[in-house]
Amino acid sequence: MLDNRLKKCAEKVSGKGVAVDVGTDHALLAAELVLSGKCERVIASDVKEGPLESARKTVEKYGIVDKVQLVLSDGLENVPLDGVTDVVIAGMGGETIADIIGNIPEGSLLMHSPRWILQPMTKPEYLRKKLFELNMTITGESVVEDGERLYVVICAEQSFEHRRLTEFESICGFFDEDDELARKYRERESERLSRIADSLASAGKTGESTHYAALSFKLKNDCDSVNIGDVYSCLDELYPFAAQESWDNSGLLVENSSNRAETVLLSLDISTMVVEEAAEKLADLVISHHPVIFDPLRRVAAGSPVFGLVQNDIAAICAHTNLDIAAGGTNGVILRKISERIGINGDPEPFEEVGGGRTLGWIVRLKEVVPAETLALMLKEIFGCERVRMTQNRGKLVSRVAFCSGSGGSSLDIAVEKGCDAYVTADVKHDVWISANNCGIALLDCGHFDTENPVLWELRRVLEERFPQLDVEIAESSADPCEYV
Repeated sequence: MLDNRLKKCAEKVSGKGVAVDVGTDHALLAAELVLSGKCERVIASDVKEGPLESARKTVEKYGIVDKVQLVLSDGLENVPLDGVTDVVIAGMGGETIADIIGNIPEGSLLMHSPRWILQPMTKPEYLRKKLFELNMTITGESVVEDGERLYVVICAEQSFEHRRLTEFESICGFFDEDDELARKYRERESERLSRIADSLASAGKTGESTHYAALSFKLKNDCDSVNIGDVYSCLDELYPFAAQESWDNSGLLVENSSNRAETVLLSLDISTMVVEEAAEKLADLVISHHPVIFDPLRRVAAGSPVFGLVQNDIAAICAHTNLDIAAGGTNGVILRKISERIGINGDPEPFEEVGGGRTLGWIVRLKEVVPAETLALMLKEIFGCERVRMTQNRGKLVSRVAFCSGSGGSSLDIAVEKGCDAYVTADVKHDVWISANNCGIALLDCGHFDTENPVLWELRRVLEERFPQLDVEIAESSADPCEYV
């Protein structure tokens, strides 16, 4: 009576009370649960009258009208949950299933806490991630083969320990190690991600290609920990820590007890929210641009980021000015993005030379002369910033453009001295705006966070290329600390 997908769902039902079959269609699952003696009573719901009419014919055919309650309901909206021990949602997309569960009031979920048997037809990774965000935990997963298709059946229950999944965990799933079909499923997923990586490489999207290739590698070989010293050495080769400014504090600032890392979180800053996310994702190491310890600490207060890192045994590496001045660092990423989006003529020139062949920022000549306002709109797209502040000469034609990520307002004089038409930076102070308007240069402030944030994707590429076995994630909580009203 049931296909392999629904057979597996029926197998997972506990039989300890009332089961609910959401989106029942023909009520075949409900009939199986009752006729097999697994459940005394089943509630079968659907959002449309047509499927419910088909379900009605099924329960009448098998003489189980008194044991199957048919309910017209959008998800679980009209379904009474009293006495319900199992909820089956099968044959829908992962996003739809997540929405159905997410629409249940939190108090009702805590009160009833049923066992969830979920069979997504698409996007199981989205569903897994959402389940954990809804304070659930996945207690087991199985793979079912039906013809050429492989389907996932997920069992989940309420949890009082808040966890968040990384992207890799949400793709990998929670299968038994000896499940041969799960191995086949992961191999297929690995091949799919490898094809995406190849396609992105062909399109010239190196960073994205490396990311998908690393995900594919981990699906085949699983994650593995790396000595944090090796991660530090990798970063030091590309962005030498010895080159940092004398006032800076870049390096390995917080150690963990094992000196190893398997899950790494990347962030522009290490805030309390980032530490919380790192703990929820079981990260061993956070790598940030801004140092989590800058001035000497006389006290480590409970609730501070440093306290949280130590409490959760999370290490921290911070790469600040050494990352800004390295060839492929913060300003190097901006150079590449401007070259790709706008186009430049000739080789870039150093902006503020700091010795050792390193420069803080670059000067480029655009392929086309554009009004300053057009440049501002292009930069808004490049950085993904909500707004760009600029001088009052928006119609000024610009070609020779200097840029310096972060707080570079004090270097306006260098841009003027070097004959630049425009200067792109952030954190510009009032007197600098006055000076820029007085001398006629186009000054554009794209925001501290937005001019530096793109380097996180470059750091991810570097780490995943060197250590594909690491689970590297850009922190969701790495965000602009300001909101704009």
